[in-house]
Amino acid sequence: MSSIISGKKKSIKPEYIAAAIFLLPNLSGFLVFTVWPLIYSLILSFMDWGILNKPTFIGVNNYIDIAKDGNFWICLRNTALYSFIKVPLNLFFSLLLAILLNKALRARNFFRTVAFLPAVCSSVAVGVIWQPLLESSGNGLVNHILGFVGISPIPFLSSTAWAMPSVIFVGIWKELGYFMVIYLAGLQGLPKTYYEAAAIDGSGAVNTFFKITLPLLAPTTFFAFVTSLIGSFQIFDLTSVLTNGGPANATNTLVMYIYQNGFKWFRMGYASAIALILFLIIFAVTMIQNKIVNNGAVE
Repeated sequence: MSSIISGKKKSIKPEYIAAAIFLLPNLSGFLVFTVWPLIYSLILSFMDWGILNKPTFIGVNNYIDIAKDGNFWICLRNTALYSFIKVPLNLFFSLLLAILLNKALRARNFFRTVAFLPAVCSSVAVGVIWQPLLESSGNGLVNHILGFVGISPIPFLSSTAWAMPSVIFVGIWKELGYFMVIYLAGLQGLPKTYYEAAAIDGSGAVNTFFKITLPLLAPTTFFAFVTSLIGSFQIFDLTSVLTNGGPANATNTLVMYIYQNGFKWFRMGYASAIALILFLIIFAVTMIQNKIVNNGAVE
């Protein structure tokens, strides 16, 4: 019996023990600061908790209240509008810029650096930069420039019609360089043999792009789409700085609404329920896109 036990002890290699020791701090941090908050948030979504009082189990009442909450649906609409307009435009212009800067241009590295600079800035910093530029009273730089060509001041951030397009524009400006780099990496990794064969067949540039480049970039586009979509559904700091969710809730988003419920109105259970719904929406959209790519819809 003792020989069997000693044999089992010998089966644990020293490198496995060393790996476990090195992994333990990161794994512990992941479990404590990521996994447990997710589980606790799920539990809280079935609770009524105002921070100062003890959590009380209320079943699915939070979800019933969400279904009746008009502000929730406004925030969901705003978030979807921002995401499904910004993401395609973002990827389109990023790919266009990547194709342009993938060519042998003079000062190409300089232009790549300039295009990437906004991506290294935080969303708060970007909002602080653009808020005075888009000032609606006529004192903003953009309205000054428009005034030179005879266009009257546009209320970019104070009009319900202009606020969301303005936020979308700033969001694209910030992320354009990041996704340009992703597409540049994808373009430079494409096999040259396909393009050589296309040139021999006399294929034009447009036909080559749609028949070769775009299909081969499908994995890159999927990654960029998912990354951009998740970031767009989680928009908070940019709208908080630029418009604070206004005017008249025109740019209020789900994450901002989660923050308002949790930390302004102290409805942590309600905020957790909205957060879970947001997670399920992002997960569902990602799975749909993944299924489309895996089924070869993009050929």
